[in-house]
Amino acid sequence: MSADPVDFDLASLRPGSPEHKHLLARFFFDTHVEYDPEHIAWPTLTAEEQQRLTRLPFWQEAVSTENITSHTVTAAASLESDPELSRAIALQGFEEQRHARLLAALTAHYRIPIEFPAPYTPHNLQDDFLFAGFGECFDSFFAFGLFALARESGYFPAALVTVFEPVMDEEVRHILFFVNWVKARRLQLPWWQRPVFRARCAWIILKQVASRVKTARSLGGADASAANSENFTLTAHQDIGAPVTLRGLLAKCLEENERRMARYDARLLRPRLVPALARGLYRVLPKRL
Repeated sequence: MSADPVDFDLASLRPGSPEHKHLLARFFFDTHVEYDPEHIAWPTLTAEEQQRLTRLPFWQEAVSTENITSHTVTAAASLESDPELSRAIALQGFEEQRHARLLAALTAHYRIPIEFPAPYTPHNLQDDFLFAGFGECFDSFFAFGLFALARESGYFPAALVTVFEPVMDEEVRHILFFVNWVKARRLQLPWWQRPVFRARCAWIILKQVASRVKTARSLGGADASAANSENFTLTAHQDIGAPVTLRGLLAKCLEENERRMARYDARLLRPRLVPALARGLYRVLPKRL
């Protein structure tokens, strides 16, 4: 997909430059897809399929996560002084809210008991936005693999899996936008503020990494249920009926991440940390895990 007809040379497209910011905003606007969660024709499920869907343990956590993310991203449009990028962040906020609406429609239609939290109010807008963005980089990476496993295993009807395909595409777009925005944001700061911003990002990333490492180590152990509630995308392969090891899940996530990212403009920066961590973990994990 090309985000803009203007031909910016890849090597000269400096992050934070007017050309980079314009490309980033146009990419996000041009790849936005309209759909209405309240008017989705949900497929009819058999009693067994309904039970599979209902007993998945992560619905409440998914709703809570979308509540935090949607309100944080919507508010974060005010962080950006560039009008195009501000509108792009606002559009991402709309898409995140649409994910929450989709979950509300799904859980209501299939009678899945969920408590919807009060709207989240960011405490420190920039830090909350960074935390949500880096968290999405981790969660979406695993969601890509889980979605592929659910599609390939036939554990859920194809019609139901298809409903969530636009959501997966939106997550790719959100990650691409975020990693490019973070880079541009840092380079636009005065030189003396850049180390502080870099350190803030590093601290947030470390917290995300530590959380996922704790989850991975607890798989199959006494603390697995607690870990599942915190990082449900890392452990959900245990709940979707796909006979796959953690090592196999990592391989599928890497494959799907590369495939989905390849659809979008190669001039945009790609996330590197989560795939690199996944490759490293894949290499050291025994094949039986």
